[in-house]
Amino acid sequence: MTACAPQTPSAGDASSHEAAPDWITPQWPVPAQVGALCTTRQGGASVAPWQGFNLGDHVGDDPQVVMRHRAQLQHRLGSRPVFMRQVHGQAVVQLQPDTRDGVEADACIALRPGLACTVMVADCLPILLSDRRGSFVAALHAGWRGLCGAGSPEGVGVGVVESAQRALQAARIQLDEAVAWLGPCIGPTAFEVGNDVRLAFARTQAGSDAFFTPMAHKDQKWLADLPGLARARLQAAGIATVVGNDGSAPWCTVLQPSRFFSHRRDGVSGRMAACVWLRG
Repeated sequence: MTACAPQTPSAGDASSHEAAPDWITPQWPVPAQVGALCTTRQGGASVAPWQGFNLGDHVGDDPQVVMRHRAQLQHRLGSRPVFMRQVHGQAVVQLQPDTRDGVEADACIALRPGLACTVMVADCLPILLSDRRGSFVAALHAGWRGLCGAGSPEGVGVGVVESAQRALQAARIQLDEAVAWLGPCIGPTAFEVGNDVRLAFARTQAGSDAFFTPMAHKDQKWLADLPGLARARLQAAGIATVVGNDGSAPWCTVLQPSRFFSHRRDGVSGRMAACVWLRG
């Protein structure tokens, strides 16, 4: 994997400050025609418990407020964000002009301008993909189930990363110049899991035990490094350059309550969005 310096999620440019004070602009080696950002909870008109810039229309928030936030996001992007119905699976959809919100999938690909690949998160890991030529963009929703391929109809070890890899190869996209950016997610000091999760990765990902730390006073409980697992998975899929979330505290959705939504921390929570698009 290409080595990269530790990163912290930095705020966006001046235009993003107008919509929300600290939307994250990925710092990654892609050409200017590739746009990318990740929203945070700050800004917006949602009230508690979704307080902030909530984009989830399935969490009980006022639908009119959510739609207003989505319209503001689209204005900021200059492209239409397509909001999928995410089910913690592995399905991938290639976006077309007639692709509507609510398509059931956990990853999407765009080969032309006009549509923004979008994933909603509130602890799960958003993965954005492009390449050094700007020939495609993709967004992946990676919770632990989708990442390890638990219950995948495609077979053991085929998670959302491998499904996206297959879809890109079917579209004749070469991955040797691909770049991945990892957004904020639940961090390795907060992601407590049972032994079933560790064993699920052990069955589908070689070397995965390195990303699980046993908890001293909780039998059969582990702390899982979700961004670390994803980096290794992306590397195995042939994507050498992976930047963004390095597992440090500033990236952890649980540890940053004023900046990030977290379902694990709050129970009822809003949703952030990570978007990537081709500028036309």
